[in-house]
Amino acid sequence: MRGRGGGPRLLARGLWVSAEAVVTLGVVLLLLVVHQLWWTNREARADAGRTVQSLQREWDRPIQEDSGGGDGGGGARQGSSRPSASPGPEADGDPPPAPAARRNAPAPRWDQAYAVLRIPRIGLTAPVAEGTSKGGVLDRGYVGHYTRTAQAGQAGNFALAGHRNTHGEPFRRIDRLRSGDRITVETRDAVYTYTVGKRLARTAPSDSGVIAPVPRSNITTSAGYSAPGYYLTLTTCTPEFSSRYRLVVWGKLTAMRPR
Repeated sequence: MRGRGGGPRLLARGLWVSAEAVVTLGVVLLLLVVHQLWWTNREARADAGRTVQSLQREWDRPIQEDSGGGDGGGGARQGSSRPSASPGPEADGDPPPAPAARRNAPAPRWDQAYAVLRIPRIGLTAPVAEGTSKGGVLDRGYVGHYTRTAQAGQAGNFALAGHRNTHGEPFRRIDRLRSGDRITVETRDAVYTYTVGKRLARTAPSDSGVIAPVPRSNITTSAGYSAPGYYLTLTTCTPEFSSRYRLVVWGKLTAMRPR
């Protein structure tokens, strides 16, 4: 009799163990989802917020003049200069932005946060860092600058990337931006205001034309611009929780002022 009862008991035990394994796996998966959707955002946003505050404090400190007349002081102020040329009128007749005084600052180091991006429409304030690496820039909640594109306020295309989901997701809502929305980029030397002009709802990650000096899609050739100017490009993944395509927002420089 005991032998005949062993089979059902073994089956019941096996079902119980399987159920425990399924529950454990479900809990692990739930924790992973919580980590990705909540914890990474919390940590990245906190890091990005501290970085913005640090930049503001640094910029508000007076810079010591170089008393030796040379360039030996690492933090010394260098001579101010105006841009060599004002941006020319665009093909659609937009007026050129007014020039502003700027220091000849060295190029930012890789992964260095050096500017603050603000987009009032979506309530975004985020640091801008050099490069688009995940570990050093994007996963920290920063916005990354494509290294071979122009810097803020320069002729050409100041192109930026940011996460749309997880790790602070600074570009979560850039699909809500519309023509005429204002975007500012603040550096140690100046505040640059760009105005949103065009959008590209979807393109391939390989579409390098969207961050070219004159931004224009290589795939949807009707999307973009045709004349040199002072541009801003925002790129992020689309659709949400996918990296299959890229969403692109373009703007043009409309004002700049020294800090």
